[in-house]
Amino acid sequence: MALRACQSTTRLLLARTLSWRAATALVRLLGKKYYDKNSPYSTSAGKESEKVAGRTVVKERRGSVVTVAINRPEVRNAVNQETAGRLLDELTAFDSDPALTVAVLHGNGGNFCAGYDLKELAHHTASLKLEQDVTKGPAPMGPSRLVLSKPLIAAVSGYAVAGGLELALLADLRVVEESAVMGVFCRRFGVPLIDGGTVRLPRLIGLSRALDLILTGRPIGAQEALAFGLANRVVPDGQALQAALELAEQISTFPQQCMRADRSSALYSAYDAPSFSLALQYEMDHGAPIIQTESVAGATTFSSGTGRGGKFSSKP
Repeated sequence: MALRACQSTTRLLLARTLSWRAATALVRLLGKKYYDKNSPYSTSAGKESEKVAGRTVVKERRGSVVTVAINRPEVRNAVNQETAGRLLDELTAFDSDPALTVAVLHGNGGNFCAGYDLKELAHHTASLKLEQDVTKGPAPMGPSRLVLSKPLIAAVSGYAVAGGLELALLADLRVVEESAVMGVFCRRFGVPLIDGGTVRLPRLIGLSRALDLILTGRPIGAQEALAFGLANRVVPDGQALQAALELAEQISTFPQQCMRADRSSALYSAYDAPSFSLALQYEMDHGAPIIQTESVAGATTFSSGTGRGGKFSSKP
């Protein structure tokens, strides 16, 4: 035992020595000013790390795209009341900010979201506040009652289950890593889907497949989710966020009024239209004004040669 402890201590000291040598070499190569600003060992980086660690939701603006991260990795990003409120605030702010075009929702630490924090439900039931009027106040998971006017992409890694699945369903598109797991895991514990799961899931993948997941609570992997239409893209592990950002940036380059009008019409047709003819009328009413604001300019650009011969261009 003493020999093993000595060996372990020796390895630790050697690792620390090598790390210090590497850091010293980096200082010499790049200069102390750069290193102090960017190194994870620096005081400023440490303070920033502590700042992020103390927040349950973290956002980052990247041009016209914003990422919103659930930051409770110690509980697989399960959502409590505080996190739900912050998610609602961040996505509401995104929707009202004219400088932002697309949002990406993801989870820090390898999991998207494991649902609502059942420990909070079990031990703090008296403090839970559920607004039963869905036209008022937040949903239990926070933003799941929102009807966003701009695209939201979910970058799914690890577990996206129970309420976490419902948050993923809020998104327009889901980029899913190969090892991700999705499912209605709350079936085992008598926790209902009250964040849009029974509404959005049948619309997205059909009633038969939705009931398969809702009734059994079974897990499905990325490839089955792709076959169902639940996943829009499947990417290697560790690449969901980057792939979602690239997709968001591509969408951001399109003429925005036209894209949002078409998106709004598709959502109206799927969820709200009482008849086919009224869905067509909605499409016409919201699409026709775009012809003067964006289509004429796009047609002029096309006539000059852009996009001919089947070449795709996202920007006129």
